[in-house]
Amino acid sequence: MTSSRLIRLLGTTSLLGSLAVTGSVQGASAAEEIMILEEVVVTARMRSESLQEVPLSETAFSAQAIEDARIDTAGDFLALTPNVSLAEAQSAGTSFLTIRGVSQVRNGESPVAVVVDDVLQINSRQLTQPMFDIESIEVLRGPQGALYGRNATGGAILITTKKPGNEFEGSVRASYGTGEDYILQGSVSGPIVKDKLLFRVAGRYQNKDGYFTNKYLNEKVDYLEDVAVRAMLNWNISDNVTLDLRGSILRTDGGANNFQYQAVVYDGDSCFSSNPFGGTNVGADVVSRDFCGTNIGENERDVDEFSAKLTVETDAATFTNIFSYNRVTEYVAADQFPYTAAVDVFGIFDGTQTQYVDVDAWSNEFRIASPSDQALTWMVGAYYLKTDRFISTTTGDDNEMGFERIERLPAFDSTINPTLSFLADDNDNEAWALFGNAAYNVTDKLEVAVAVRYDEDHRKQTVSEYNTSGTQGAVNEQTYSKFQPKVTAKYSFTDDVSAYASWGIGFRSGQFNQNGVGAVAADAGTNGVSDVVKQEENETFEIGFKSELLDNRLRLNGAVFHTKLDNPLYFVFIGSVGAQVLVNIDEVELQGFELEAAATLGEGLDIVAGFGYTDSEIKSYAVDPAQEGNNAPYIPETTFNLGVQYRTAITQDYELLARADYERRGAQYWDAENSTARSAINLVNARIGIENVDQGWSITGSVNNLTDEKYNSEWVSGGFSHPAAPRTWHIDLRYNF
Repeated sequence: MTSSRLIRLLGTTSLLGSLAVTGSVQGASAAEEIMILEEVVVTARMRSESLQEVPLSETAFSAQAIEDARIDTAGDFLALTPNVSLAEAQSAGTSFLTIRGVSQVRNGESPVAVVVDDVLQINSRQLTQPMFDIESIEVLRGPQGALYGRNATGGAILITTKKPGNEFEGSVRASYGTGEDYILQGSVSGPIVKDKLLFRVAGRYQNKDGYFTNKYLNEKVDYLEDVAVRAMLNWNISDNVTLDLRGSILRTDGGANNFQYQAVVYDGDSCFSSNPFGGTNVGADVVSRDFCGTNIGENERDVDEFSAKLTVETDAATFTNIFSYNRVTEYVAADQFPYTAAVDVFGIFDGTQTQYVDVDAWSNEFRIASPSDQALTWMVGAYYLKTDRFISTTTGDDNEMGFERIERLPAFDSTINPTLSFLADDNDNEAWALFGNAAYNVTDKLEVAVAVRYDEDHRKQTVSEYNTSGTQGAVNEQTYSKFQPKVTAKYSFTDDVSAYASWGIGFRSGQFNQNGVGAVAADAGTNGVSDVVKQEENETFEIGFKSELLDNRLRLNGAVFHTKLDNPLYFVFIGSVGAQVLVNIDEVELQGFELEAAATLGEGLDIVAGFGYTDSEIKSYAVDPAQEGNNAPYIPETTFNLGVQYRTAITQDYELLARADYERRGAQYWDAENSTARSAINLVNARIGIENVDQGWSITGSVNNLTDEKYNSEWVSGGFSHPAAPRTWHIDLRYNF
């Protein structure tokens, strides 16, 4: 192999997960090549700088790493990030993200700011969109509200899509896999007017039969059809003024609510039960992949997004204005608890349930930033968000005729599944914020940074006049606000070793439960549920270090943190009436650490590892003081990921890629009672493929959950389990032009 060819290969070789590429010393002969880690450039502080310079705990993924790891969903990259977990259940838009013990809950605001191309997502149902044509991903741990907006109590996820350029180019990828899973995606990019007007269009289509079967109906329950299209237009109006327009649509149609009620005792191998509530085989480790409901769940999710980013650069400052519009609608219809083939057990159970959510929002952010090449850098800005949200939740009588679609009006007289309970409300919310930050190089080794943000969130709930509980037509209003400072100091001992310390305050807005659920919960024996949910606040201390060792062949970063959470949100499901409610745990204490390592072991051989530990304790819980001292729910105590990748030339034109990823999620509880823990799970993914770099094509085979580990992706208190995906395989063919 020639030296020039080796250098080209090194420049395109990604390390696993958080690493970008390996490199070589300029001017060395082939025999003298020294393998080193190349600099990873990130934008965590809204300016481009090395990952090793940023004084916070961060995991970053380059475009090449995203492709090598076959990152198609948020769950794929979060699995490679320490102290982060994602549980996906119920529907396409429902997920439960946990960072350092700060968790997402069903129907609640996200604890993490998800920013795509500088635009803050306004709804957690947007997170689980398919990932395609992505340039980079960054996961920031710890409070990030001062920089990245409302509700960033746990951290931030920064996603940057690929941008248009002056050269005409494109790519196509076709995939086939387990469950008759067909995927086709591609992109095309180029100039309309060279240097002035550039475009990029990317799209993805997926059609999957599914993995799990309802043996009563002999149909797959987790089918999926998904269409996503994104378009970008970059207009260089002048040398210092640019306008970036971005629009996207997503249409999802699939199965939903694939839960099982573990207390059901079935009659032999049938899907019928003469004792649907008397079973004792209940626990987070009890896993079944067979379903028995009288209905196959239905899920539709539509996401429409548009943004316009105007940037004006001057010698004194850069002015940026970002306007965005989002609409997210999701509809779910499913068999109701206890999910058996028996209809109307005792005349009151095993009906139908639906939920419809329609969120319409627009936002505008304006900021002014100093040049980045000076000792004092600063940024100030303002943010406004207007959100209109409607949500309805129903139960119905199951006549084994499917579902009548229910959105804003109940169907009490339906002959298909007449409505039994209806909870609905409109929410008109306005939020605004002022923010700023400054960083100063006190010396060439010491940097001090201060960031502040003030958020105010006004919420108005109007209850539907058709509500079957609560107060019909009631109007409720509440305002939530918080001042959020953050202070950081970084000291560089050498060019390759630095340490930092930070203190910050985080804030997640409160909200309303659906009106009347407090009374419904009390009637069902669940106390402490209020129609008003308090705001969540946290205080975090962090100390960390970053280092590059062994002549830049080993990268080792770590951080230790302590967080005090006031009023974290906790989800409760009341199956008999299909009620989904949120309560506050008064105080939770979190402490732990992350350690990440990356190394190049030889030509084309890379390894990365990440370990996270989070100890959680419920310090105060007025609803049930007996739970004080327990672990907080939805928090794995440990996470560990290890990846090995080898890329080598097998002929002058062809290269071999082999890769394996191991992920371990420690034991975790799902409820404040700590009634049952899911044991640690161990997952292995593997890939092998052949690439022709010169001609721009590759063919790759991959297997996820290689050992076919059976585990529940979510378990809800009372015995409601949702199985995770089994072993799956895919064959991918990619061509770049």
